[in-house]
Amino acid sequence: MMMWKEMSMEMGNGTTVQEFTLEGFPAIQHLGKVLFLVHLLAYLASIAGNAIIVTITCADSRLHTPMYFFLSIFSFFECCFTSTVIPKLLVIFLSGRQTISFPACFIQAFVFVFLGAAGFLLIAVMSLDRYVAICKPLHYPTIMNLKSCFLLVTACFALAFPFITGLVKVFQLSFCGPRIIPHFFCDLAPLIHLSCSDTSSTEMLAFVLALVILLTSLIITTIAYSNIVVTILRLPSAKEKQKASSTCSSHLIVLSLMYGSCVFIYVKPKQMNRLDSNREAALVNTVVTPLLNPVIYTLRNKQVHQALRETMYRMKISR
Repeated sequence: MMMWKEMSMEMGNGTTVQEFTLEGFPAIQHLGKVLFLVHLLAYLASIAGNAIIVTITCADSRLHTPMYFFLSIFSFFECCFTSTVIPKLLVIFLSGRQTISFPACFIQAFVFVFLGAAGFLLIAVMSLDRYVAICKPLHYPTIMNLKSCFLLVTACFALAFPFITGLVKVFQLSFCGPRIIPHFFCDLAPLIHLSCSDTSSTEMLAFVLALVILLTSLIITTIAYSNIVVTILRLPSAKEKQKASSTCSSHLIVLSLMYGSCVFIYVKPKQMNRLDSNREAALVNTVVTPLLNPVIYTLRNKQVHQALRETMYRMKISR
């Protein structure tokens, strides 16, 4: 409680923010019940799919490899990431605009930004894992040992923390005008837009942090997959080429959606120019890609198919 009081006292002109209002999608609010059902089904499917990945990875010893270790961590991230935003969106579809308290808004923004930043860094790590597995197969067990895997995941968490600096700076701004956030959750861009303070330094900080995280992850991923493609083209067997290219192409579909939507939303210095279109792009990142991830990463994977069948078979026998 002391933290919220101190942050409120730091706001200019003695302004104390008690709550904001999330606008949602007013133009299509008349379709609220239909949209609620569609997004509820997508949310449940996403949670179920990612939870299945985590469960079978832990349950089946054959999946205790670096690739599935990173994938299970990523799936856990996706469950937390979507649960930060979608439940409030579902309420908005049913009831229209929703108020959110200042502390709740700060917590939602913190979790969303932190998990988003860590998730993109984890994608880069997963790309490196695939690069080593395909391009350096003889060195793979040595490079990607258990200690290395834990260190890489820890690094993803640690490097995501600088984003908190920009987040705290946003919530130290003065909010003395409209309290309606033109979005379905507490994102940084619309919050900065609502402030009546000079936001130039805060906006630039948020822009630089987003640029660093996204470009770092994108560059590492691009270099890794470029080398993977070159290695695949050199494979002598057509069957090996098809297997490797099938896996990589499915991964690249998800990556292009994630990077594309986030670059569109965050990597621009003037955040207020496209706030309305940001909402649609944010849906891709918070609804579509978490739903596609279990499909892309598991349904085309024979090892996961076999592990899932055997897990279900053991459950039937235990009954």
